[in-house]
Amino acid sequence: MQRSYLCIDLKTFYASVECVERKLNPFSTNLVVADPSRGKGAICLAISPKMKMLGIKNRCRIFEIPPNIKYITAIPRMKKYIEYSANIYAIYLKYFSKEDIHVYSIDEAFIEVTKYIKLYKKTPIELAQTVIRDIHNTYGITATAGIGTNMYLAKIALDITAKHSINNIGYLDEEKYRKELWHHKPLSDFWQIGRGIENRLKKMRIYNMYDITQCNPKRLYKEFGVNAEYLIDHAWGKETCTIEDIKKYKPKSNSISNSQVLFEDYTFEKARTILKEMVELASLKLIENNLVTDTVQLYIGYSKDIIKSTGGTQKISNYSNVYSELVKGMLSIYDRTTNRQVGIRRIGINFAKVIEKEDVQLNLFINQENIDKERKLELTINSIKNKIGKNSILRGMNLQEESTTIVRNKLIGGHNSGE
Repeated sequence: MQRSYLCIDLKTFYASVECVERKLNPFSTNLVVADPSRGKGAICLAISPKMKMLGIKNRCRIFEIPPNIKYITAIPRMKKYIEYSANIYAIYLKYFSKEDIHVYSIDEAFIEVTKYIKLYKKTPIELAQTVIRDIHNTYGITATAGIGTNMYLAKIALDITAKHSINNIGYLDEEKYRKELWHHKPLSDFWQIGRGIENRLKKMRIYNMYDITQCNPKRLYKEFGVNAEYLIDHAWGKETCTIEDIKKYKPKSNSISNSQVLFEDYTFEKARTILKEMVELASLKLIENNLVTDTVQLYIGYSKDIIKSTGGTQKISNYSNVYSELVKGMLSIYDRTTNRQVGIRRIGINFAKVIEKEDVQLNLFINQENIDKERKLELTINSIKNKIGKNSILRGMNLQEESTTIVRNKLIGGHNSGE
């Protein structure tokens, strides 16, 4: 039996929410979701459809908007967007089981509708129209949909063909895909092909999906390794992964990471404070989830990419999740590898090889009693933060001038929560 998938996208979601909240029509209102306090170079998280019609690109920077265009600036409110997204997910649940829904992002979801076609006696297009209409009638948000015989084709139908459809719905099966999109350019329009991959393909004189199907697979595997398999399958419009597969998937190894882009150049010492704050927050996350790690990784990016990024990987003496041990390993990398003469703008940390605490054997060469005391203290700190607020209890370093923790604790996904 041929499968059917929907891929539903909430059109210019953040900007549409801001327009709805102001009782404005996003298709006739110039509105930008951005934080002007971050300067003219701040990225617009979303622009209204009306501004797109004027030729302004989504995710542009504030200074790129022509000065003759008047618009409303909406400060990002991530908590509000999450609330709308959750409410719209509840609409999906009116029609489909959660086992058949995969939330891809805050504004996009895949739904397998194979068994619902017979249940509701509707075609996939009619099902998509029903859901889209319900979303708009209930919350005023316009949605678009792609329909495909696999998840990949549903996504491509959404990204490429739906925008040219009167009803905001695109449909693709393998035959239609090959007929209509094999020679489509640019390749970066296709899901999972970024500019970098597109440029590498161009060097191989591959300019469209048809060219991939005609290329010797050995050349593609030599250039892209195991990822060549996805390129080849997608070029033919094939995708074996299902929502059921996604639900069942469990990664062989886990990691916990965090990164920051600093608003100005930080000196070596000031960035060192930020690094310690980031380790603190990540270690609390490990403790809260009863996880431990024995490998820490660091990335440092410099102002205007003057010099190559630095950092590295280091194993710590034993599996742990307490701040004192993790920060020791991270600072060892930082002090050893970081350039002290150039301003720092990006910091990324990662705890690799994360496992459940119960899976770790006791180490006879460490003071387990002290470790347990620190872990118990940090659990208490986490409990207070969860009940009263993230800024309810702070370390002394969080009060230093260069600290970003207090500000970041008020953000969601790096953006203003709206509180």
